[in-house]
Amino acid sequence: MNLNRAQIIGNLTRDPESRSTPTGQTVCSFSIATTYSYKDANGQKVEKPEYHNIVAWGKLAEICTQFLAKGRKVYAEGRLQTREWTSQEGQKRNRTEIIAENVILLDRAGGAAGGPAAGGNFSRASDEATAVPMQNPDDEIKIEDIPF
Repeated sequence: MNLNRAQIIGNLTRDPESRSTPTGQTVCSFSIATTYSYKDANGQKVEKPEYHNIVAWGKLAEICTQFLAKGRKVYAEGRLQTREWTSQEGQKRNRTEIIAENVILLDRAGGAAGGPAAGGNFSRASDEATAVPMQNPDDEIKIEDIPF
């Protein structure tokens, strides 16, 4: 049995970058920062940031491009993938990325422009992605909001 799954919660370090492949498929890449905190030998709190490269494809990429912005708090999950290439200088390079299958906005859009008012849950099921606004627990549920 094998398992290749990554789940992270953090803040976007930059606005998403979107592009299209020669076949017309949309690709969106962005970076999420997480912080590991611990106390050193002197009892001082030390924070160590980690930066995670995220890649979304297809409809999920389009949705991420539309709703994500630098500084937003998000949850992302997917599989780890390492790609290798040779730079123009002839050096071998590699990068480990999370290929996103699910992205959830965790904050309100107050500080970031263009996002949904109460966050959203974006997932990749096959080649389809759906944007489902998160509900405020204090909001009244209306019969027309129920999707079935």
